[in-house]
Amino acid sequence: MEELIVYIDGKFHPKSEAKVSVYDHGLLYGDGVFEGIRAYNNSVFKLKEHIERLYKSAHSIMLQIPINQEQMTDAVLNTLKKNKLKDAYIRLVVTRGVGDLGVDPRKCPKATVIIITEPVMTLHAKEKKEKGITAMVTWVKRDPVDATSHEVKSLNYLNSVLAKLESNAAGVDEAICLDKTGFVCEGVAENIFIVKDDKVITPPTSTGALRGITRNVVMELAEKLGHPAIERNVTLNELFTADEVLLTGTAAEITPVKEVNKRIIGDGKVGPITKKLLVEFDKIVRDPKHGTKIR
Repeated sequence: MEELIVYIDGKFHPKSEAKVSVYDHGLLYGDGVFEGIRAYNNSVFKLKEHIERLYKSAHSIMLQIPINQEQMTDAVLNTLKKNKLKDAYIRLVVTRGVGDLGVDPRKCPKATVIIITEPVMTLHAKEKKEKGITAMVTWVKRDPVDATSHEVKSLNYLNSVLAKLESNAAGVDEAICLDKTGFVCEGVAENIFIVKDDKVITPPTSTGALRGITRNVVMELAEKLGHPAIERNVTLNELFTADEVLLTGTAAEITPVKEVNKRIIGDGKVGPITKKLLVEFDKIVRDPKHGTKIR
């Protein structure tokens, strides 16, 4: 198999030779933004929405991306073509760029743009996704909206790493973070939904959760299937006593949760509404009208 190609600042490099400076503030301070994107059957799902969100995240942290959105789109598609990938996971990264050892962003004259494309990456094994995963509520609170809020998809993921370390140590598949007031917020890299009385409920982004693109798709699908999609605060008790729980994200897609903190969710099997969402989601991601063709 040919070595994969990585895009860095307008040039293509073999994966083994793809490098950035040790003075890049993305490495030194986690100063940058990113997107995780999926390609299905030669079409990049919701590419426009992902790139728009990337630029909004960059605007929020006053990071000037050196190419425009159309050029970024072309760069993503060209990287996929170089790697001859029709089904892929795409990691699009923009760092503050090379500076000095000080934290001052003014020392970084130009942002670094990196595009990595790999064969499809999944967070959980197929069997776990089919039967449901186990989860726990972590002691690690989500960073609040007046701090390093996860509303911005930044490179600062230590909050998530700490939560994932705890779930690993506990022997469960995933961690669920609360906000600083104790309401359910999201998973370490996924949005979260509960199903109760035929309603599909997800925490608001005012808790510090990301306004996920997959989250939005699931809300639209739920409404289409006749299940009201509601955005509101969710308590721990509601989480433990939900009829169904599911996590959503680019890599997670839709992942059912069968157990939280040793509490069995519903009957411990993938619930009927989650099953319907899984079927509809699989249809929509493979529908070319919801993606951008890899030219």
